[in-house]
Amino acid sequence: MSELLQLLQDLRSPGVLPECGLLLLALSVAWLVSRWLGQGARPESVWFGRSIVDGLMFPALALVLTYGAKLAWVQHHASASVLKVAVPILLSLAAIRLMARVMTAVFPLSHGVRLIEQGFSWVAWVIAVLWITGGLPIVLAELEAIHLSFGKTHLDLRTLLEGVLSSSLVLVLALWLSATIERKVLVQTVQDLSMRKVASNALRALLLLLGLLFVLSAVGVDLTALSVLGGALGVGLGFGLQKLAANYVSGFVILIERSLRIGDHVKIDGFEGKITDIKTRYTQIRAANGREAIVPNEALITQRVENLSLVDSKILLNCTVTVSYDCDVPHLQKLLCEAALSCPRVLADPAPAAHLALLGNDGLEFSVAFWINDPDNGQLNVRSAVNVAILNALRQAHVTITSPPTDWRHQSGAPGV
Repeated sequence: MSELLQLLQDLRSPGVLPECGLLLLALSVAWLVSRWLGQGARPESVWFGRSIVDGLMFPALALVLTYGAKLAWVQHHASASVLKVAVPILLSLAAIRLMARVMTAVFPLSHGVRLIEQGFSWVAWVIAVLWITGGLPIVLAELEAIHLSFGKTHLDLRTLLEGVLSSSLVLVLALWLSATIERKVLVQTVQDLSMRKVASNALRALLLLLGLLFVLSAVGVDLTALSVLGGALGVGLGFGLQKLAANYVSGFVILIERSLRIGDHVKIDGFEGKITDIKTRYTQIRAANGREAIVPNEALITQRVENLSLVDSKILLNCTVTVSYDCDVPHLQKLLCEAALSCPRVLADPAPAAHLALLGNDGLEFSVAFWINDPDNGQLNVRSAVNVAILNALRQAHVTITSPPTDWRHQSGAPGV
């Protein structure tokens, strides 16, 4: 309390105005330098963010300049009350900006990032207030007096909390480093999206593991005790987590072998769609109608999967139409092929083909087969266009349709018409 009273008394002294001017100068220089360096920076940049003060560069540079000004001021004056207050505030602001920008850059679609940022902000500002008011040494002493035991390891609460804060810092730095390496190195050197993703996941896991081991060693935890945890984890994986472990291993096998890639058009267990993402545990497949399937990676390894994009992107579509028996079959076959070929998305090579598939009770059933090479643009729209073209051609030729089209199918592979 005496330190707080002394601080309030110093803030009312005449020497506060020069200190305020010095602090304002440091903030102005930091803002100008950050603005100059941040020209052309991306909005997701950790250093600069969406605006100058939103990134890490401004509070970090302001902290360095303010701390330097404080050291220079105390050499010629008795106290530096304003600069003393500014240093912990800028340090807390820099830590909050680091946490917020890194988490946003690494997990841009996560809804929990904002909650983590708010929780860390409260902790940082509480520490800053305790630092400024002189209550931080008292709180640290009380925390150090509380002892906890983990087996043969004895820790005090202060060491444990410092370990948590150190772990958070190492976690953020590891995520930042992995994201930077992925953006600067992997994007330019690894062209395959699947291989880039597995390399990014492996690099992130390695950096997090090394950081965790470093923090545990720093707080005094005996790393040999982790062997017991590793053995217990192995037993758990062997019994209760077999499926989970199999899905994770299968995910890395798929990414390394590249048998399935992001963007491939696949069919598994009757569900057909495009692979939108390959996670370490599951794969997301999006159908043409907008439905999404979450397929465990083990199923992609153990079950039969049709990769329609692996060899050829051409898709064969069939439709059937029944006409009366009094039609000219060769002329009608030519008419049906020309009608299908009149649609822009229908390929001329392989050419459409019309076959007399069945001599039915209602009439002659013809099957019209045509190929497209852009199934990602939709299949229902091109089917509709071919259907309309066939209907108009038959009406112009005065051919009687005895029944509407009854069967729609699609296949893939080499032309067999």
